[in-house]
Amino acid sequence: MYVEERVYTLQVGKAAEYFKNYEEFGMKVQLKHLPNMVGYYTTEVGELNLVIHMWAYDDLNERERRRAAMQADPEWHAYLGKNRPFMLKQETRIMKCAPFFVERLKKMLAATK
Repeated sequence: MYVEERVYTLQVGKAAEYFKNYEEFGMKVQLKHLPNMVGYYTTEVGELNLVIHMWAYDDLNERERRRAAMQADPEWHAYLGKNRPFMLKQETRIMKCAPFFVERLKKMLAATK
């Protein structure tokens, strides 16, 4: 399994509005296409104004298919129009699960369904 970590640096003071827009307009459509949310966080200590979210995939082909479907969804683009102006920087990292963690991650994801 793979986990994608996405990190957005937001404008100072915009996190509350970002999260409000995401919860109201973005989360439903994103979960329709990317059902395996591992976590969604913001920083409290260290570099501030970061939003970090992580998504699990069985393989990189699944990631490509799911993200392409999301990018083709007009609802997703409507949401992006609301939150992209708050984003200053975006980073993405794809990590492969350690062999001993695969089953644990699958159980964690199953518990959220």
